[in-house]
Amino acid sequence: MTTTTRSRAHPRGLDRRTSILRLLASDGEVGVDDLAERLDVTASTIRRDLARMTAEGTVTRTLGGAVVGVSAAEESPLHARSRLFRERKDAIGHWAASQIQDGETVLLDAGTTVGRVAHHLRGRNQLTVITNGLTSIIELADADDISLIVLGGEFRHISHGLVGAVTEMNARRIWAHRVFLGADGLTADRGICEANSVQTMTKEAMASRGDHIYVLADSSKLGQTPFSAWAPLELPWTLVTDAGATDEQLAPFRAIAHIEVVVVPVSGNADDDE
Repeated sequence: MTTTTRSRAHPRGLDRRTSILRLLASDGEVGVDDLAERLDVTASTIRRDLARMTAEGTVTRTLGGAVVGVSAAEESPLHARSRLFRERKDAIGHWAASQIQDGETVLLDAGTTVGRVAHHLRGRNQLTVITNGLTSIIELADADDISLIVLGGEFRHISHGLVGAVTEMNARRIWAHRVFLGADGLTADRGICEANSVQTMTKEAMASRGDHIYVLADSSKLGQTPFSAWAPLELPWTLVTDAGATDEQLAPFRAIAHIEVVVVPVSGNADDDE
């Protein structure tokens, strides 16, 4: 029986893609050029691998590389998520902070992207910040000119956020000029997707307590439905995402009258001509 060279060549590609997954799992977001150098292949080869892996659902493409695909079965801990899309999240957080005027009260959700809003508020004054997120609390703990109010509740170790009945009760007793929410996934019709209903009920309570509602979601989260719990957004709100979002991703949001879409540029972003 004749053995073709094709059958022997195939495992090389499979082994390479397995190596790519291991690197992404270890390092978070990894760029195309970095993967090519570490695996000693061309950038074109990596792009072809990533295109195939994206179609298979094992990775999610980014502006300059990829991350491991979102799994519906497992919620990532905050320390792992904080390594992903850092430039995008920082750009979104910087834009969001720039919208806040002196003298305003703002409500900040838990999460890594909203935490960047708090980071960019350091040095500001005449602000009141209300939050259920440990990330924002740490960012503003020594910001003496900002009045910091912490919503109580049950602490979720995996997300560093306070949730539940106490959080909702306290949220319903305040009002903010602006509310900034995070999301694990986001669709135009169903709203914010989270790992469980306790989180979504907390987000619903927070979304009802402000004059202006913003959902801060990097482009990897648009159209994603990793879990089964949802927080609908029926009031007017603003989606703030990054320039990696495609027209196809943004079209459903732009088609709904009560959703405003803001696309934030990301400095130093890379490449991909695929």
